[in-house]
Parts: sequence; structure tokens; C-alpha cells
Amino acid sequence: MRYLLLIFITVVSCTNNSLKKTSISGYVYGTTYNIVYFSDDELQLKMQIDSLFNVIDMSMSTYNSNSLITKINNNEDVELDNHFKFVFNVSKNIFNKTNGYFDPSIGPLVNSLNFGPKNYNIPSVNLKTLVGLDKFNVIENKLNRPLNSFIDFNAIAKGYSVDLISNFLSTNNLTNYIVEVGGEIRSSGINLDGNQNWRVGLDTPRFDGLQKELYKIFNLKNKSMATSGVYRKFKIDSLGNKYAHIIDPKTGYSSTTNILSVTVISENCIEADAFATALHLMSVDEIANFAKKNNEISIFIIYNDKNNEMKDISFNNFPSI
Repeated sequence: MRYLLLIFITVVSCTNNSLKKTSISGYVYGTTYNIVYFSDDELQLKMQIDSLFNVIDMSMSTYNSNSLITKINNNEDVELDNHFKFVFNVSKNIFNKTNGYFDPSIGPLVNSLNFGPKNYNIPSVNLKTLVGLDKFNVIENKLNRPLNSFIDFNAIAKGYSVDLISNFLSTNNLTNYIVEVGGEIRSSGINLDGNQNWRVGLDTPRFDGLQKELYKIFNLKNKSMATSGVYRKFKIDSLGNKYAHIIDPKTGYSSTTNILSVTVISENCIEADAFATALHLMSVDEIANFAKKNNEISIFIIYNDKNNEMKDISFNNFPSI
């Protein structure tokens, strides 16, 4: 997923209302980020934003050998920071809301299928005995968990980073901005270039790796959005079968759903990110039932019907142009 902004390099320009537009982009967490904000002076925040990215990386990156989460997964006795505790508590809440479909403790299963980092020695036990976020608890700044388990926040950390940076912009008295990290987005106010709402686009799900094309364009106003899809990150076995990177914690295997992508709009990006991952493991009917019980989020899914034709369906007033 991506949003429709044409400037992805650091630049400052004047708008017709004298506010200055600053665009920042770069690479982080193995993906790209793009941030645009309007200020009444040439406010340069890139160094502070990069610092926030680094703080999250040192707390929750399973690919960073020195991070807090890596030390935890290596069975080291370490104190949790506030970022880790916050993300853990949100994860526990969504784990319960989704009946276990969102489960950051599935790290052993992810690694056993070669989708995870290489710095984890898979234990020779029944891996499912190590999985289940209900087995994990924070007690006095320590994570109580099964020995040799592996916790992985990669399905929620990008959303948290979007929220953290958005809150940082707000504390600098900025009200018109958009933040995107690896396809997860949060917007505030409007795009003062043309005085219009921020417009974002969803990619058409394609397995062939050809040029991207947009499936849907819509306004995102003072909301957060995240998309989960199986069409970009997957493995193919010797028989040509595709295995998605989204692992079902209930079965221990890669997702075999007919759903191609799930997009969730919520008040904050951390929840949108987690819900999008969890919903991808449900059927269309299960998503419909979940939407009825959770009308605070809007949902848009693209799926293949029984004739293998691409269709879509939305719930809870998902926006359109």
C-alpha cells in the first residue's frame, strides 16, 4: 500500500497560505518512510524523527542483535522500556479481541518457516507449547514468558512508530501532516497544497511482481490506516505452492486464505496495524461478524471468490472519494 504524494525527498516549499511544506523520506526497518508536514517556519525535524526510529529499533527490532527484544528472546534478564510495555499491552488487548488471531508470540513458528531473523536457534520441542500471548505477562518491568519462546512485534511496530512520530509532530504544534512507514499511515488536518483532504491509494494485489497499479483511492482524514497483504512477501516450494508470510497461530502454518489484502482504518495506527494482520487470518464471513462487534474500525478487503475472480467488500463506512 502507498499514499499519493509526489515528493519523496527532503524539500521545503511555500504554499499559497504562507505555511511551508516539508517532505522527508528515507529507509527504516527494511522499508521506506515518507512524512509531509506544514509549518509557519522552516521547521526541520528529520534528526529528531530519525532518533525516534532508532529508539523503536533498539526496543523492538528482532533483526537488531543489540535490541531489547533480541536480548529477551536470547533469555537475557533485562528491564523493559516504556515502548515495549505499551506495545505489549496493546498486543495483549488485540490478542483477546481477536480470539488469539493476533499473536506476537508466534516467533518460533515464523522462524521455523524461514520468514524471521536468523539470530534465533529454533528449540527442539513442540513449538506450539511456546506460543500463546496468554502465557506472557509483564511483572515489575520484566517479561514473564516460556523459556526459549520468541516474541515478535514486527506486525505492530510500524504502526506504533507512525503513532509515535505523529504525536511528536503534534507536540511541535503541527496540525496538517501525513506520516507513512512501510504502507502504514496516519493523517492530520488537510493537505494545504490545494486545500484538500489527504488522499491515499490501495495497490491492486498482484503476485506477478509487475508494475504497481492502484485499486482504490480515497480520503483519509484525521485517521490511521494499515494494510496486510499476502501478495508481496511469500515463498514458493518445489511444487509451485505459495506460502504467505502471515502465520496462523491456531494451526502453526502459513495462511491459505482466499483474502488478498485487508485494510483497516482506526483512530491510531498501532491498532490498525495489528487488526489488519489478525483479520487476514479470518474468512470473509468471520470478518463481517467481527466488524459488527467492532464498529469503531472500518475495514476493506480484496479477495478471490469461488471462481477465482477478484472482488472487494467494505464494512463500517470505509471511505471513498
